[in-house]
Amino acid sequence: MQLYGYWRSSAAYRVRIALNLKRIPYQYIAVNLLKNGGEQHSPEFHTLNSNELVPVLVHGGLRLNQSLVILDYLDEQFPEPLLVPLSGEKRYLIRALAHDIAVDIHPLNNLRVQQYLTAQAKLNQQAKEKWLKHWIYRGFCSLENKLADSAGKYCVGSEVSLVDVCLVPQVYNALRLEMDLGPFPTIERLYHTLNQKEAFAMAQPERQPDAVLSKP
Repeated sequence: MQLYGYWRSSAAYRVRIALNLKRIPYQYIAVNLLKNGGEQHSPEFHTLNSNELVPVLVHGGLRLNQSLVILDYLDEQFPEPLLVPLSGEKRYLIRALAHDIAVDIHPLNNLRVQQYLTAQAKLNQQAKEKWLKHWIYRGFCSLENKLADSAGKYCVGSEVSLVDVCLVPQVYNALRLEMDLGPFPTIERLYHTLNQKEAFAMAQPERQPDAVLSKP
């Protein structure tokens, strides 16, 4: 199994967490999203995924992009532990909360949006960060209320789920922007609790082989 990713990619971060939770061995292939205009735009990677986005998971003859689809696949092929229950109301609660993060919050602060804000919208760094933080804040306000109702030790009760896998990379992004998590005590508690688990700690961006210490 091969995972094409980038150390700071939130979507690739989700997949690393899931692979670690399920104890699935894999080969990590780094795709530098910044070097030489972005290796994701190379002809070789375009052939692999014409969306020119990471992650991409290759398993046997199967090639998958879209992190949530990859996570569904891993749950079906490697069901221990399940990230989403097979049935019941909790199954749909988990999916809805995960989509709140991965579909509503994350796309507004990913790299290509940031690059557009700089290159086309001509925002300076301060204005760009203000824009990004506004949309994360809006998303977190809703998410905090929902998680306050659903959370136990983890996002939904006492078992790690797809929501936790999506939450940690998104909070990591918020902290990179130096967002104050004070208004979001449930989110902050869950983030620190989850990062105490080995599977989450080993997936942290700075622990990846392509990590660099300096900010891009």
